[in-house]
Amino acid sequence: MMMMIRRRISSIISASLINSSIQHTSKPRFITSSSPLILTQTPTSALQGIRAYSLLLSLNDLRDNVPRKLKTRKGRGIGSGKGKTAGRGHKGQKARGTMKFGFEGGQTPLRRRLPKRGFKNKFKLHFQPVGLGKIAKLINAGQIDSHELITMKTLKDVGAIGKQIEDGVRLMGRGADEIKWPLHFEVSRVTVRAKEVVEAAGGSVRRVYYNKLGLRALLKPEWFEKKGRLLPKAARPPPKQQDRVDSIGRLPAPRKPIPFLSAEENTVESPVES
Repeated sequence: MMMMIRRRISSIISASLINSSIQHTSKPRFITSSSPLILTQTPTSALQGIRAYSLLLSLNDLRDNVPRKLKTRKGRGIGSGKGKTAGRGHKGQKARGTMKFGFEGGQTPLRRRLPKRGFKNKFKLHFQPVGLGKIAKLINAGQIDSHELITMKTLKDVGAIGKQIEDGVRLMGRGADEIKWPLHFEVSRVTVRAKEVVEAAGGSVRRVYYNKLGLRALLKPEWFEKKGRLLPKAARPPPKQQDRVDSIGRLPAPRKPIPFLSAEENTVESPVES
């Protein structure tokens, strides 16, 4: 079957080469004689094309695309050269089985000889930063309404922050000179400079706490609707984070800011429905 296909392909290619060479030959020559006028063409270029094609491709040169070196089959008899012990030799640990990774024959392995350096804090929180200058550009472009409360969901919807938000958003003071109007924020963390600039313009920044489930409910409430679930209740912050937040996050995403209480009542508040 393969041989018939190859012959068919070679005949088609040779025919196409002959036709193309005939079409691109020089002008026809007129031979005058006693007989009527006869139009002839020289097929020399066609023969040259066939000869060039035969040098490049021929049936005896066609072969399947198989690797030149086949895989060694071990343990298939002494005639293969890799029979009986299959190249492992006689007896010993290396002939009988494999060792665990890093095993060095009983001596102290390298991973235990080297000292430990540093550690990875599993309680570390990762906040995605966003600058005030970026928010000001989005407000000037009309993507954010400066009269409404700016939450982490607002920043995610307009593309001010990425999609991978692990523990919240940190408001930074980059581009603080562009803030000329009062703004109200609800974010996870805020730098000292950013808070001073926002409050100097007549706005406010509230640090709110969301756990993993609450942050998902804030950013993707449609996920709960698709699963047919209710939004979870807002969780209280752990004791070590109570002095770093101002209140508990509200669900669903709020639209109006909460006024700050006096210094005597500045404790962790319960969620208030907007």
